[in-house]
Amino acid sequence: MPAKGNSLLDSFAMVAFLNRERGFEKVKALLRVAQASGEPLLINEINIGEVYYIAAKDRSMEHAEEFLRRLETLPIQRVANAFADILEAARMKARFPISYADAFAVATAIRTNAVIVTGDPGFQSVSHLVQIDWL
Repeated sequence: MPAKGNSLLDSFAMVAFLNRERGFEKVKALLRVAQASGEPLLINEINIGEVYYIAAKDRSMEHAEEFLRRLETLPIQRVANAFADILEAARMKARFPISYADAFAVATAIRTNAVIVTGDPGFQSVSHLVQIDWL
């Protein structure tokens, strides 16, 4: 479990959970804690979009829609982006070798003082900026 702050799921963690891949159990445990404590996990809306297109591309549009329905039942709070947040993510992307969607996760973690939950090795380049709970 992370030592401090909220937990923020990136798309890697969410896909691992949905597909029961490596790291699934850790995400499941974090969801149980979130449910019991009443303090939801966080996920940026851009990362939700990334999970959606991965599900649609790898499986089907129906699977992607099922993900959205399931997301509504989980103790996860969506984090929206104001224009300033979009620019901050763009700055992260310009400075570090991470995907644009990952840049939103980093910017959101900094803004909300959250710990990023991921197994994506791309986050190594920003591990000095944010705390990471590795799957």
